[in-house]
Amino acid sequence: MSIVSKFIREQERYSKNQLRDMLEYDDHGVEKFIKNLKSFGILKTVKNKPEQKEMSELLDDDIEITDEHADNSEVLYVFDYVGIVTVINRVLKIYPKYILTDKEPLNKMKQVLKVIEKYQKHENQTINLFNGSSENRSFNILSIILYFLEDYYSYGLYTNSDEVLELNGEGDVLWDRTIDECLAIINEGRPYYVDLVTRYSTEDDMDFFKRLHACILTDCSEQLNGTGISELFELELVYLTDEKIDDLGDKEYILNRISNELNIQYNTRKQILLKTMYAYVSQIKKVSEEDFGISMIGTGAFHVVWEKVCADVFDSKLETEIGKIKMHSELASGYNKKTKLIDLIEKPKWENKDVSKEANETLKPDLINISDIDGVDCFIILDAKYYLLQLERELPLRGNPGVGDLVKQYMYQLAYDKFIKDHNIGIVRNFFLMPTDSDEIISKGNARIDMLSNLITQSERKLENIKIRLLPAEKVYRCYLNGLKINPEKLMLNKE
Repeated sequence: MSIVSKFIREQERYSKNQLRDMLEYDDHGVEKFIKNLKSFGILKTVKNKPEQKEMSELLDDDIEITDEHADNSEVLYVFDYVGIVTVINRVLKIYPKYILTDKEPLNKMKQVLKVIEKYQKHENQTINLFNGSSENRSFNILSIILYFLEDYYSYGLYTNSDEVLELNGEGDVLWDRTIDECLAIINEGRPYYVDLVTRYSTEDDMDFFKRLHACILTDCSEQLNGTGISELFELELVYLTDEKIDDLGDKEYILNRISNELNIQYNTRKQILLKTMYAYVSQIKKVSEEDFGISMIGTGAFHVVWEKVCADVFDSKLETEIGKIKMHSELASGYNKKTKLIDLIEKPKWENKDVSKEANETLKPDLINISDIDGVDCFIILDAKYYLLQLERELPLRGNPGVGDLVKQYMYQLAYDKFIKDHNIGIVRNFFLMPTDSDEIISKGNARIDMLSNLITQSERKLENIKIRLLPAEKVYRCYLNGLKINPEKLMLNKE
C-alpha cells in the first residue's frame, strides 16, 4: 500500500475537489475521509463564499453543519488542528497558519512538534491510547509507535537479568557475604580473605519479552517507513529482527504472557512498556483491518500553546508573590508581600440590601512583566493572540481581535492602576503579541478605543493604547525549548 504524505496549512480553505486530488482519493474515498475527520473535530466546514477564501481565522459563526455529501460548490473545508494526523496510508502534516510562504516547512514543523510536546508534558497532558469517544473512537497507533521508538533510544531493549554468585569471579565483590561465609586470615590486625564472593548479571538473549519488544520495534519502523514522520520527530527507524509478532504465538497467548510478567515486574519503566506492548498486540490486527483508523499527535488549540510559550519566554509575574518582584520602590504599606500579582485584581461584587457576595472569577491577563528599562520600572501588559492580522491600506481589516479583547486590555491596566501609583512605576505599556514567520519583531501599529484611552486614572495617566507586535515564532520557540527569556525591552521599538 503506497503512502500519501502531504503538508497542509492550518485554517486554509480547501474545496472537496482539492482534497480529493491532493490526497489521491476517489469521490467515495474523499467523502469517507471528510466524514471521519469531521467526527474528530479536525476538519470543519464553512460556506463557499469569496470572502471565506481570503480568511485566515475560523470563527464559530462561520462553521456550517453539513454532511460529507455536500456539493463541491457549497462548502469549503478547514483543518482546525496543528500536528500530525494519519488516516490509514494518508499522512497529514498540518503546520501553523502563520507560515505563509513555505509550502513544505519540514524544519519549522519539527520545531513546532517539539513545542507541542513540551507544552503537553508541562500541562501533564498524556497522549491517549484512543482518540474520540466510546461511540466513535480509534486506536492512536501513531502515539504508540513514537513512544516505542523514543523509549528504545533512551533505555534499549526489554531485558530480564539473572544474578549469578560465584567464588573469585570477575564481578562485583559482595563483602557482606564474603565476611559471613569465607575464611579470613588475620595479619597485623587486618583480615585477608582467600576467597571472595562475587556477583555478575546475565541477560537471556532468547528471553520472550526481549524478542517481542524487538518484533514490535521492527513492525513500528516498517509502518513509519516512507511516511516522513520519523524525520519530523528526528527518530531513526530500527530493524532488529526478521521474526514477526505472530511467530511468538497467537494473540491470546502473547497477551497472557504479558499479563503474567506484569504481575511480577515492579520496575516502573518496564511496567509502562509492558502495558503499551499489551495495547499494541491487542489492537494492531484490528487497526490493520479498519477502513479508516485515525491517529493523531498535536493539538486543536494551538492558540493555548502560543499563550503558554509567550508567558514563559516573557517571564510572566502573574503567579509571583509581590514581595519577590524587583522594583526600585519598597513594597508599599498595606500590601502583603505573600500576595500574588494575579490576586491584586478586584473581583466583581454582587449585592442587594440583605447580602453582598464576591464572585469567584475576575479578569485574568495572559502575562504581566515588571522590568527595569533604562533605570525606570516599567509595567508591561502582554496578551498573546494567535491571529493573522490584515491591516493594510488597500485591503479590508481582517484577522483582528474583537472589541472585547481590546476592552479587557484597557481594564488590565485599570485593575493594576493603584499598584502602579503606589510603587511609582514610571512606564506602562500594553501589547498584543502575534506570531509571524519573519525573522524579526515587527511593529504592526496599535489598536485603541478612544472613549477608554482618554480616561484619566488614579495615577493621573491615560490608559495605554494596545501596541501590536508580530513576534518571530521560530526565535520565540527556540527560547521556549531552551529555557531562555526575552527581555520585554525588545518590544519597545524606537522607544515607543
